[in-house]
Amino acid sequence: MDFKTFKIEDFLNKSFKCNCNKVHRTSIEEILIGENVTLELPKLINKYGYKNILIVSDSNTYKVLGETVEKILKDSQISCTSYVFEETNQLVPDEQAVGRLLTNIDDNIDLMITVGSGTLNDLSKFVSYKIHIPYFIVATAPSMDGYASTVSPLIVNNLKTTYEVNSPKAIIADINIIKKAPMEMITAGLGDILGKYTCLCDWKISSIINDEYYCESVVDLVKESIHRCVKDIEGIKNRDTIAIKNLTEGLILSGIAMSFVGNSRPASGAEHHLSHYWEMMFLFQGKEAVLHGTKVGIATLIIAKLYEMLTNTNLDFEKALKHAEEFDYNDWVKNIKQKYKHAANDVIKLEQKTNKNSKEEHKIRIQKINQNWDEIIDTIKDIIPPTEELKAILLKVGATITPNQVEVDSTTVSDSIKIAKELRARYTVLQLLWDVGLLDEFASI
Repeated sequence: MDFKTFKIEDFLNKSFKCNCNKVHRTSIEEILIGENVTLELPKLINKYGYKNILIVSDSNTYKVLGETVEKILKDSQISCTSYVFEETNQLVPDEQAVGRLLTNIDDNIDLMITVGSGTLNDLSKFVSYKIHIPYFIVATAPSMDGYASTVSPLIVNNLKTTYEVNSPKAIIADINIIKKAPMEMITAGLGDILGKYTCLCDWKISSIINDEYYCESVVDLVKESIHRCVKDIEGIKNRDTIAIKNLTEGLILSGIAMSFVGNSRPASGAEHHLSHYWEMMFLFQGKEAVLHGTKVGIATLIIAKLYEMLTNTNLDFEKALKHAEEFDYNDWVKNIKQKYKHAANDVIKLEQKTNKNSKEEHKIRIQKINQNWDEIIDTIKDIIPPTEELKAILLKVGATITPNQVEVDSTTVSDSIKIAKELRARYTVLQLLWDVGLLDEFASI
């Protein structure tokens, strides 16, 4: 299946039998990207016969577009009410936010229309799935790739946890609105996209070492999403209409790739693990959150550098086996409790369930790494551009590129490299470095 030749509308509400022997599906029925497409909302609502609408926004997105959406619907005699998250600080996608949204949905509501981007989209997607009410997302910024995905990352029990949910029924992205988004949100979208280089490498390497399912067609789709975003960096910097449209399409395509696989594997790897760890530490310390894509962009440079260091290292597999034998589970638990604090119990439960750090599993992986080392090195060199090239792309649009620019100190960076892998049962370069006994050494990057 050659998804590279598809237009974005070719994916709508379709199933595809793929060369990987799976059927890829997306349930999104409408994607409107263009100028003034917000005006199409009444037509879409009437097309599907919805009668009672809840418009969800926050105090910022309500001013930007939510109030306009409300007026468009009321002018068309469509019954609607608004729920606005009135936050003095940034909205956190946690249990409290989910509860607040749930308690403001009347029994007669048959459609949610969410006006916003990352956090609002994640909250609405989760609630929509839980109460079986469809939702539209009206984008206000090209800041992340979750619009079309079938996952919702939330903070639950102080731990960043990803839930499987449904895609939105419709995605509406008015270029006249999103190209006026704060530049840091636009550069965050670019940062999120650049993270696909490292996550695709993680996925391929896991398929080599662990025989994990891997789909070349989905990988090609993600690569196409990257291409659409990076082909006109100057245009993105200047808020050019076509360049912002391409960035938005690229982000949506990345989300569609996730929906095809049924999880975030095609779009999230070690760079997201670092980002999630930093986000949790910010919550523990009471710090203001940093945009997801901004963190991912910074973390991508770190992970790309780790990959570069690995390609220039002569591995000692006898030393790696000795490292496996020396693993002490009790010491590991002690470290997790110290670093993850009140989120530690869920991290420990994940390890007990997956057993990814056990001596037996560890030794099996070392053998596979040894047998396939040349292919692993070729994969890294084939997929990930040089770190300096990625850095230059981000610098060109004025993006943040170092952890200290977002108040992530060197200790937190080092800790995240060492233990952010424990957040997920997903094989990445962080687990690979741990497997071969290099993680602590490389963490001083």
